Amino acid sequence: MLALAEPQRAFATVAVFIATFFVTLSLGRVLKRRAGVPFGIFFQLFALALAFYAAAWVYGLDMRWRNHVGAALTLLSTGVVIALVDRYLWDLYYEQRRQTVIPKFLRELVALVIFLIALLLVLSIGYHAESQLKWLLSGSGVAAIVLAFATQNMLGGVIAGMSLQISRPYRVGDWLQVGERFAEVMEINWRSTRLRTNDAIYLDIPNNEIVRQTIINLHYPQELHAMRLRVGVDQTCAPNKVKDALMHATLHAEGVQEEPAPKVYLIDFADSWITYEIKFWMLTHRLYNEICDAIRTNIWYEFKRQNIKLPFPIRTLEINRRAPQSQEEHSRARRILETEPLFACLDEEQLLSLIHDARTSHFGRGERIIEQGAEGSSMFVLLDGTAQVSVLQNGTAIRVGTLRAGDCFGEMSLLTGEKRTATIRAEHDCEVLEISKRAMADLLKESPECVEQLSDLLARRKLETEDLIKDAAEATAKAKEREYQANFLRRLRGFFEI
Repeated sequence: MLALAEPQRAFATVAVFIATFFVTLSLGRVLKRRAGVPFGIFFQLFALALAFYAAAWVYGLDMRWRNHVGAALTLLSTGVVIALVDRYLWDLYYEQRRQTVIPKFLRELVALVIFLIALLLVLSIGYHAESQLKWLLSGSGVAAIVLAFATQNMLGGVIAGMSLQISRPYRVGDWLQVGERFAEVMEINWRSTRLRTNDAIYLDIPNNEIVRQTIINLHYPQELHAMRLRVGVDQTCAPNKVKDALMHATLHAEGVQEEPAPKVYLIDFADSWITYEIKFWMLTHRLYNEICDAIRTNIWYEFKRQNIKLPFPIRTLEINRRAPQSQEEHSRARRILETEPLFACLDEEQLLSLIHDARTSHFGRGERIIEQGAEGSSMFVLLDGTAQVSVLQNGTAIRVGTLRAGDCFGEMSLLTGEKRTATIRAEHDCEVLEISKRAMADLLKESPECVEQLSDLLARRKLETEDLIKDAAEATAKAKEREYQANFLRRLRGFFEI
């Protein structure tokens, strides 16, 4: 540095001091106004220290004094760095861009670490030759080691929390599998992740523990996910029949998605049963228990209808006494059919034969007994329970009536093979007697006169449905009735091949 005269050096020192101070303050104001950096009194002190250091360097002040000023400048600069970190890292990046709230403790912890780093740099570099500070350096090293051991779990949790906030493997509202439990994420903070199970049990898992595990997120990248359910079935039942029954029961369980379609697998042959696995899709794991309950309930009723047996231990003696129950069912069915005009042409022996050939089925609450638009060639007698009748119009199911014990339905499909015109859903557990086309065909072939009586009855019912009897002239109604009789007679003979 060229030697300057004393007046010139003094003038240059003052000029550098003033210029450095005001330029630094101007830069701070620009950052505060445009970026919102929260500079305070520390920035003014930093600007003053920086100007003093620059002036001391120009003036050629003793190196020892310049080191003291440089140490103060370094410590004051931590306030500037902390303000920039608060604004650009915590506020703009995390809270505005990633929508993640940073706890005040974490901000203060990072600020403390920055200050300690600056202090250690000052002590180790600026005062490494000062013998009187050697004990302070060694003491600070020991204190740092002790502090690191004391806070390693807390710092590990904070660092893990930051990692989870950056990578976002799960969010609030997602369902995770933690060990053998399934739980919903309720809160993610700097220390731990809080979850809640379907039983309203809260789990508080430290972040440094959860990041060591394989995180199974059931709601990422979408809420739709598959679950599996296993069922044991008696070995004597044909696998394809069991698979069809399990598929039917699963598809009719509320909450199970039709797309992707469920799948049924034969998993294993055990000692006295065969194990099947149902894979089904659901939207939210919150309803997992309810959906599993609906599937298992439907399986019981479907197995009952299909005569599929659940497995019994080999050492168990199973004794079924079904004769009294069957006799009771037949008695109820007989009392109902005797009052049904469709079967008025049958004598007592034929009626008993029809009931004997019929099949009794059980339907659980909410199950569909028949579905609108489905193919069918049988009719039903509701022996017990109640059922809803609904019709699909413009994509909306409209309830049109209620069936109770003693009601018959589905007779048009039995007599003419027409598709089902309505959906019948069990309102409570229902017991129904299903009369098949085969049983009816045998009776009609024995009594051909019943065909004409049935055609007359069906024609009259159609006229009543269309309100032609009361709205049209008698001649017109008679002509229409004869037309319907001939039409139904032709259809009955063709359907039953008489």
